Amino acid sequence: MQKLFFLLVVKPVLLIVLGMNIHDIDRLPKNGPAVMIANHNSHLDTPLMMNLFPLKKLHLLRPVAAFDYFFTNKTRAWFATRIMNTIPIKRSGKSKGEDVLQPLSDALERGEILIFFPEGSRGEPEQMTQLKSGLAHLISRHPDVPVVPVFTHGLGKALPKGDPLLVPFVATIRIGTPLYWNGERKLFMEHVEEQFNQMRQVGANAEWE
Repeated sequence: MQKLFFLLVVKPVLLIVLGMNIHDIDRLPKNGPAVMIANHNSHLDTPLMMNLFPLKKLHLLRPVAAFDYFFTNKTRAWFATRIMNTIPIKRSGKSKGEDVLQPLSDALERGEILIFFPEGSRGEPEQMTQLKSGLAHLISRHPDVPVVPVFTHGLGKALPKGDPLLVPFVATIRIGTPLYWNGERKLFMEHVEEQFNQMRQVGANAEWE
């Protein structure tokens, strides 16, 4: 069912309706464990990230999504679980002694590829917000796992937060060089932010008024 959805829905939308310019696709991890991270502006972000991989790799991809948004509604929960193979994570209200990152660690130990948005929530079109430190906490447990940054440009205009209408647009996707744990959470997050900033500046992406 997942492969069929991507073949008949996701690929036509992304390749025909939107169009994509992909740079350095050879930097994608060939296998897991790995963590793919990206800026977050649109509901299209996750399907686009998954579409970068061949269909035969879909079963390895595990998007990380907020429990309070996707798993409190039956329809969204079914789609997130059955089609997107999502791992839910609680953003607040953690019970005493609960390790919210354990499901992500388990996925990496199984050799899967996480799709992670370090900003947390979707931001305003084509604007990045402050990166949260959850990524560093996770990678500190798995220092040998590569973290591959992906910067997308255009999805925030094609399907921005709160807008149900898809606007035809050409998206640019830049894949960065893998990052590895450097032993210090603050320094690691600074390196992640620096990588995103470099990818944004390459090619002089235009800003919208």
